[in-house]
Amino acid sequence: MSWWIIAAAAVVTLFVITAVPAGTLAGTLVAGVALVLLLTFFIQYGGARVEVDAERFRAGRALIERAYLGEVEALTGDDARHAFGRDCDPKAYLLLRSYVRGAVRVEITDPRDPAPYWVIATRAPERLAAALSGNSVARS
Repeated sequence: MSWWIIAAAAVVTLFVITAVPAGTLAGTLVAGVALVLLLTFFIQYGGARVEVDAERFRAGRALIERAYLGEVEALTGDDARHAFGRDCDPKAYLLLRSYVRGAVRVEITDPRDPAPYWVIATRAPERLAAALSGNSVARS
């Protein structure tokens, strides 16, 4: 939520610093362009899909067949925060959404995949872990 407030303040600031010397029309155009760019960025950033079906697991742009999934671990609190930071393997695939507090770490067993595991931010880590471990279908 705080990013939306910061973005709104930035748009207003751009309007004022442009409108004062160049006029209201110029300020409105600059603020409008900034608003469209920020909205596009936020929607793109927050729109990463996490889907599990019977054959595949999709997290953002990454897709893997479920046959290549190993151990699945739901992470919350400090465990989730550390999974994206100090405990993270640089080769791991990360789907980081900073506004989400939970995560799931999924071991990747495909020998051709350079990522040893994926860490996926999710609001419902237990539900996603259950879907990946069992035969459930989940969307986030």
